[in-house]
Parts: sequence; structure tokens; C-alpha cells
Amino acid sequence: MRPTEILMHEHQIILTVLDAAAREVRRMQETGEVRVERLEQMVDFFRNFADRCHHAKEEKLLFVRMEERGMPREAGPIGVMLYEHDLGRGHVRAVAEALPRAAGDPAARQAVRDHLAQYIQLLRDHIYKEDHILYPMADGLLLPEDQRALEEAFERVEREEIGEGVHEKYHELAHRLAEE
Repeated sequence: MRPTEILMHEHQIILTVLDAAAREVRRMQETGEVRVERLEQMVDFFRNFADRCHHAKEEKLLFVRMEERGMPREAGPIGVMLYEHDLGRGHVRAVAEALPRAAGDPAARQAVRDHLAQYIQLLRDHIYKEDHILYPMADGLLLPEDQRALEEAFERVEREEIGEGVHEKYHELAHRLAEE
């Protein structure tokens, strides 16, 4: 499987949790109820699966290899993706900071709802750009040996940096969140 296919598969898992998060935003808007534990699980997923695992593969491996093949980091799609990764981290951080107070504090509840909604929209748009613009560019730019090296590096990240079984744990969490 090409590295971009691996990343696109991870996008599908992330989109599953984004859909569940959108249901939580609607629930908060309609009922005022904040399911803190469920939202904490989503924050954990976004921090560890979407960012620490997925974005790390892009930032430390794919984007670096694309730069080596001539795509500039500062101007163009890589710069935009990096900027959006940082924006997303800020939204997730804001949700995590407001969440402990959200059940009893209307301002904190509003912050959770607003930042989560903005994160959902940002990531959906971001994933679309990567799947339909950046990844096809990468596949056209990278040599077969780059593809093989990236695939091996992705496996090494999963095994050594993320940890054995962690990827699967977040797959299971995504499916549980989708069902509730």
C-alpha cells in the first residue's frame, strides 16, 4: 500500500470521529448537555491518533521527502497543511482546557462547542485538500524508492514511536464513538 493510501485510510478513521464530534456539538446546542467523558475520549483521539500518529507521519516523513524532491515548505500546499495542523492543535487545546468546567459553566460550554465545531470544519476541509490535491501531488513527485522508504518509516513509527497495539486501540475507539 502506498504511503498516501495509508494516510487516506487514517483520514477515514478521523472522519468517523469528526462525525461523532459533530453529533456532540448538535447535542450541546439542542440540549445543553455536555458528555464530558465522551468528549475527553475524542480529545484523546485527536491528540494521539490524528496528531501524534497521523500528522507526525506527514510532518516528519512525507512532507520532508516531498521537500527533498523539490516542493517548497514555506510556499504552497505543505506550508498550508502545516499551518492548518497548528490551527487544529489550538482548537483541540481550547476544548481540553474548557471541558472540565463545561458542565456547570455556560462560557466554558460555549468554548467547547465553538472550538469543537471549528476543529471539525477545519479538519474536514484539510482532509479534502490532502486527499484530492496534496497526496496526488506526492504520488507524482515521489520515486518508487521514496514510496518504499516511507512505507517502512510509517511502519517503524507505528511500532517504535506510537507503540504496539495503539493504532488498533484508536481504531476501536473510533468505532465505539461512531456507534453511540
